[in-house]
Formats: sequence, structure tokens, C-alpha cells
Amino acid sequence: MDGLPPGYRPNFGVCLINSDNQVFVASRLNVPGAWQMPQWCQGAIEDGEEPKLAAIKKLREETGVVSAEIIAEVPNWLTYDFPPTVKAKVNRLWGGEWHGQAQKWFLMRLTKDNDSEINLANGEADTEFAEWKWASPEEVIEQAVDYKRPQYEEVMKTFEPYLNGSSISAKCKSTKW
Repeated sequence: MDGLPPGYRPNFGVCLINSDNQVFVASRLNVPGAWQMPQWCQGAIEDGEEPKLAAIKKLREETGVVSAEIIAEVPNWLTYDFPPTVKAKVNRLWGGEWHGQAQKWFLMRLTKDNDSEINLANGEADTEFAEWKWASPEEVIEQAVDYKRPQYEEVMKTFEPYLNGSSISAKCKSTKW
């Protein structure tokens, strides 16, 4: 993978937007209240697989969304460092000595004008998220965990031309019935 910085685990993230240019964020099951854009760490990109195709596949598996298209990507790898407690945990889990993660980010837009496809418990993958919502880019940055916030700022800055006018946020959606 060209340009991948050494010592960072490679994976990718998706900034999914709706027709109002709001950003999809979800709250992880294991970290309640920590909202994030979809990003995949383990098994995200298989050997020889194009990152764009992996992003489309994982978005479908994790959220149920099939009606979306890639409209932009961050041209380089963006990195963040793990805080010491997270670093110790993930290095035990993943093996190796990772400083943090390097991610390729894709901007995807829903091609259907509703969110009826979104299903966090669709059975294609282990459920990682408890609930989801549409948020403004500012809210995405504000609600991110501290160590990911600079990366999210860079993602929003890169995709800003596509996100103008996205100041309305919607109510939270949950998979809890």
C-alpha cells in the first residue's frame, strides 16, 4: 500500500452523507456515547483488494447500506496515535507493536433519498454499533474521542466542498427495539 507510514495499522474509514449533507455517525457498543464515522480495523482490506471496493463491502456489512456511491477520497493516509491504555489493549489483541492507525478515507453519498436501508443489526457482521444518527460536520468533530479528533478535523476539511450547508442534525436512531 503506497505511502503507508511504518508502525501504523492500515485500515479505512467512510464518511457517509445524506441528501442534506449530514454525516452518518454511530455509537459503539463497547464505548457508549463515543460517536464515530464507520471505520474498519480488522480484516478490512484483503490482500490484493482495492480499498474502494473494501469500503463499499464493509459499509454494506456493518450498516446495511447498499445504495451509496463514492464521490471523493482523502488522497493520503491519515494517522492517529493510540493513547497508552488503548495501545496496550490493541497490541495484545492484534499482536505487534502499533503506534496507532493509518486510514484511507472515502466520502460516500446515499443514492436513495431516505435512510431505510440503515440496519446496524443486519446479520452480515457482528454488530459493533448501538445506535446511529445524522450529524453536522461540527458535531462529528465535537463528539469524537479525543485522540481521533485531529484526524476527523482533517477528514472534514478535505471533504468540506461536498459538506457545505450541513448545519441541521437529526434525532438519534437506535437498534434497540
